[in-house]
Amino acid sequence: QVQLVESGGGLVQAGGSLRVSCTASGRTFSISTMYWFRQAPGKERKEREKVAGIEWSRSSTYYADSVKGRFTISRDNAKNTVYLQMNSLKAEDTAVYYCAAGVRSGLTTTPDYWGQGTQVTVSS
Repeated sequence: QVQLVESGGGLVQAGGSLRVSCTASGRTFSISTMYWFRQAPGKERKEREKVAGIEWSRSSTYYADSVKGRFTISRDNAKNTVYLQMNSLKAEDTAVYYCAAGVRSGLTTTPDYWGQGTQVTVSS
């Protein structure tokens, strides 16, 4: 099993920046890809949007069109931690941000593990 714990969410004004972190523990050697998803207010779990992804052993990344150029995903393998740096935040970025991990390679796979989520609220 893999456990994921997010941190760093909070309230920020539109145009501001925020960084959220996710630290993995447990069978971290099994992780192939890490993702950030978000669930906007009023949306159901199945409507979570995949925001970004990064392969654990390579530098390949994925970004949703809605965040390209504003968000950056990175990882620190030694700390088993993945980050999402969010700049130029907009009100529509308000959501609960979830970290997720997949054991299969590739950036289009379904995650196997999920964190509990961290709230990001952008005030306009």
